[in-house]
Amino acid sequence: MTILESEHWTLKARCRGMQDQLFPDGADQKRARAVCAGCPVRSQCLAEALDNRIEWGVWGGMTERERRQLLRQRADITSWQSVLCQPSPANL
Repeated sequence: MTILESEHWTLKARCRGMQDQLFPDGADQKRARAVCAGCPVRSQCLAEALDNRIEWGVWGGMTERERRQLLRQRADITSWQSVLCQPSPANL
């Protein structure tokens, strides 16, 4: 992924323009997570949140609690971007 592509992944997000709705409390997180289903940039979004340790909101279909747990379980990963956003063999 080029720098230009990584800067503009948000333009392809299903949640574009819905920022306030993606930072709910409690039970409303399930509704917010549903927006992420089928999003074409879900992996880039999740990688952004994990690499930058974003502690609030739903990113890439995961709540802050789920991301913290993943970060604890996989403390060995230094770049989620390289893990989650690898090009598929069909795109090479």
